[in-house]
Amino acid sequence: MTDNRRQNAKEIRDSASRMAHDREHMKHQSNGDEQRFAGANFAMSFTKGLEHNKSNGLICNAEDFRVFRSAIDDGYVDAFTTSVPSAPDKKRQWEAPTAGLVYELQGPDSHAVTMPPAPALGSTELAYEMAEVYELALLRDQPLSDFTATGTNTDIANSLTRLNNIGYDLSGKDGRPRKNVGGNITAQTAFRGSSPGVENGPYLSQFMLLGNKSVAGEGDVSKGIIRYGALNADQRVPVAKANTDFMTEWNDWLNVQNGADPQSGNEAAIFGPSNTVSRRFISTPRDLATYVHYDALYEAYLNACLILLGMQTPADPGIAPTDPGFNNLSGRGSFYLNSLNSESQYLTRKWETHDREAGGFALWGGPHILTLVTEVATRALKAVRYQKFNIHCRLRPEALAGRIEKAGQIAADFPAVGGLFTQLESSIQNTVNAVQMRNTSNTKLLPMAFQEGSPMHPSYGAGHATVAGACVTILKAYFDTSAVLVRRDGNIVFARYDKDKGDEPVAFVPNATGDALEEVNNSPYLTLEGELNKLAANISIARNMAGVHYFSDYYDSLRMGEKIAI
Repeated sequence: MTDNRRQNAKEIRDSASRMAHDREHMKHQSNGDEQRFAGANFAMSFTKGLEHNKSNGLICNAEDFRVFRSAIDDGYVDAFTTSVPSAPDKKRQWEAPTAGLVYELQGPDSHAVTMPPAPALGSTELAYEMAEVYELALLRDQPLSDFTATGTNTDIANSLTRLNNIGYDLSGKDGRPRKNVGGNITAQTAFRGSSPGVENGPYLSQFMLLGNKSVAGEGDVSKGIIRYGALNADQRVPVAKANTDFMTEWNDWLNVQNGADPQSGNEAAIFGPSNTVSRRFISTPRDLATYVHYDALYEAYLNACLILLGMQTPADPGIAPTDPGFNNLSGRGSFYLNSLNSESQYLTRKWETHDREAGGFALWGGPHILTLVTEVATRALKAVRYQKFNIHCRLRPEALAGRIEKAGQIAADFPAVGGLFTQLESSIQNTVNAVQMRNTSNTKLLPMAFQEGSPMHPSYGAGHATVAGACVTILKAYFDTSAVLVRRDGNIVFARYDKDKGDEPVAFVPNATGDALEEVNNSPYLTLEGELNKLAANISIARNMAGVHYFSDYYDSLRMGEKIAI
């Protein structure tokens, strides 16, 4: 330490500034659909909140989108009120369209990270991921417990058959592989994401079910109550009405594209009368959609951190016992001392061990990691806003379903589009037919879990998924990712496996009614890394289950979030 603290602080900040400046900013590239279909009133762009034509579902005036685009690029929020010609009955605000241009003093600049081009119209990848979103809508009320290798659910089996018959290469030749078995998705691998460990064990991450013991030491983690200081947080969610979907009527769809807000003051349409709403552990895709409809974006990862701290989960040990890994820095690890000062003892690593007399708190301890796991979320949101609005401006799945519904009219009004929307429908015809049979109005529109459909910002990337990637990476850095969920001395904990302590693998799923958790028989060992990866996938893909995102939104956003955290 120097006597000149002021100068030392400046040098450290200057060094950090130079390091940030010297990072190579990635090249940003869209898929070109915005320019390619500009002559068709920007048919493949995000236009929600502008005025749309009733006959074809596209915006009435292409110039409206150009003004919207100009306001985004200028970066001044007032222009969205004074200049952008919104639809006459618009009630919803565009959400933070200028956030991607804000400068950041900590972490990467929002322009320093990027995402590859989204799947373009005419690609088999776009067709497959649109079919996935349709199928997830059809499966919204199926038990998550049936998404397993031993599942016998015929609705799930039929959906998977339709998807596998599309013939899309799941291995990742487009750069976005899905978990598969022999080139097909199965009930055990479907809709689970792509990261290591997500395919193991139950569909739902244990972090979305378990709790920890209270401040007084009472309680059972399988009750799903998370200790938040002296308060408690319940993992159970309000139960939305089954088989209740929205925007399957053309006029409803059109009003929502024009910025209507049917949700405001009308929660009973989702949950029923307030005095009848019950709660349960997340049991269906609809429950997951409910979770991500109302969550604070870092909520699931803050909960995971609280659970891990409550379980006294070991921190990352570093490479060797004497490394300054988080386990040592936090005071949890042992202090290794060569008290005999013997060269042979030094070479053979026969260290004496002692309990540490100083631990972490403001630095390396609970408050530090709890702050980091939430703080990184703001960096992720700013970076993904730049991708959403300034680079890709990708239309939401609900809008693409509208293009499929009006494919013939669009081709007649804008011959330059050719038959691309008709071809898209044909390539996933069996899935579209299944949706039409479900929709009472016989439309090809995407059944939505939310009355208002998607948020008022473009699809690619996904805010939830970017935050997921960033927050989970922070947790992986701090905690020992090789820890496994075990029963030890009657307690359920994430710990390093120790045969001598009688560790047994354990996992939980909701029971048939969702009012309690039950233990899974013959569970594989679930690693901390795998369950954190699964948590990120659950939250991200829950947005696909709601109908507001595609698989590529999850896949690339998650990885961008990881880069931001690192």
